[in-house]
Amino acid sequence: MSAFKSRVEQHDGIEAMTADETRWIARLDLSMGSSVDDLLRLSLGLDVWERHPHQLIVAATENQLREIERRRLARVDRIETVAAFLSRQQPRTEP
Repeated sequence: MSAFKSRVEQHDGIEAMTADETRWIARLDLSMGSSVDDLLRLSLGLDVWERHPHQLIVAATENQLREIERRRLARVDRIETVAAFLSRQQPRTEP
């Protein structure tokens, strides 16, 4: 199954829908008619890292980003996963 698809898991005989929780660092380009303020007023649960006049840099799940795309609130550019970003930030040990 694709890492970007929702899936159904079974726990103690009960099926529960679980969403993809892969977190991305993404650029949201708001030149499509929405403003940064309009987007931030919505309860999307975005973790805003940078704010610019027509752009946001956020950390968000794949499902949050797909919802933004579905509603045509912004153009979404996925930069890299949060996990990849954090792994590059770890101090490297010298051999």
